[in-house]
Parts: sequence; structure tokens; C-alpha cells
Amino acid sequence: MVLGVNLMPAFGPPTWTVIVIYGLSTKMPLPALVLIGAAAAALGRFALAHGFRLLRRHIPEKMKRNLQAAGDAVEKRKRGSLVAMTLFALSPLPSAQLFEAAGLAGLRLFHFTAAFFAGRIVSYSIYGATAKGIEKTSMGSAFKHYLTSPVGIGVEIVMLGLLVALAQVDWQKHLAGTDAHGDSKPK
Repeated sequence: MVLGVNLMPAFGPPTWTVIVIYGLSTKMPLPALVLIGAAAAALGRFALAHGFRLLRRHIPEKMKRNLQAAGDAVEKRKRGSLVAMTLFALSPLPSAQLFEAAGLAGLRLFHFTAAFFAGRIVSYSIYGATAKGIEKTSMGSAFKHYLTSPVGIGVEIVMLGLLVALAQVDWQKHLAGTDAHGDSKPK
């Protein structure tokens, strides 16, 4: 189920709800559940990014150039990108659009996905350990709440909007004044 949720490009239930509810309704040890859940989430997001990589050939040339420039900038700043990705992976924000952007930008996904996996190990452990607060909640009601919550819908729409905005920015022009380390080039 976690794999399927992480293949969804938008409006899927948060994976942590699946982890928590499954953990409460089975006798599987929490460490195994967290490890399997994080691996399935990472695999799902990796596959989602590859799917969007295939869509890349169907987008306008200008958008391809913009995304390529953004991807090149991320690739040049690997350490900062991995730290940012790990911090993002710890947050409750939806990650689908980040992986969609990575796929469209043609980023190499292994390190990106590894950072996501590491962040999910930590966040799922925290969610699983504090699961007692929703012990009586059914999986269906947890999903329904997320999918019908104005905040949840709003966050998904904002993230989709940011994905579209990312592709519209002329990154080559905006990043032309920086070197590979992000420092300003002398004029």
C-alpha cells in the first residue's frame, strides 16, 4: 500500500498514516514496519520521478531548458542539495512534486532517493512511536480526513503550483551569475 501511495503524483494520503494505522492494527514490530515503509516510499517516489522523466519529451522546449538549468544547478551543489532533501524528507510536506520536478529536470535520482529514504526512516519512527494518539482511528477515516481537509487540499495545490512555477523560471539566466559553489562570479 505504501508503494502505491507514493506512486500517486498528487492528492494521495500521507504515508505516515498508512504506517501508523498498519502498525496499530498488526503485530509487526515498529522497526520492521518503519524500514519496509521507508523502502516502499523511496521506491515509489523513485518510480514516480522516472515516470515524469518520460513525460519530459512532451513538454515545450523552453520548459525543458529551464528545468535542465535548474537540474544542473542542483547537481553542482550536491552537498547542499542532499542536506535540503533530507530536511524536506523529515517534514510533513508532500514530496511527490519534489520528485516530479527531479524527474522533469533530469536529475540523477540515486542520492536524492537515498536522502529521502534516510529522512523517512527518522520521520516514520517518530510518527510510529507517537501513534497512540490515533489508536482508535480507522484507516478510511484518516484518509478521508486528509483528502477532504481544506489545509491538505491547499498544500497539494500550492505544491503543484510551485512545480509549474519551477518549470517556468529561466534558471539559466538567473543562475548565470553564480559559480558551481553558488558564489557570485566576479564581473
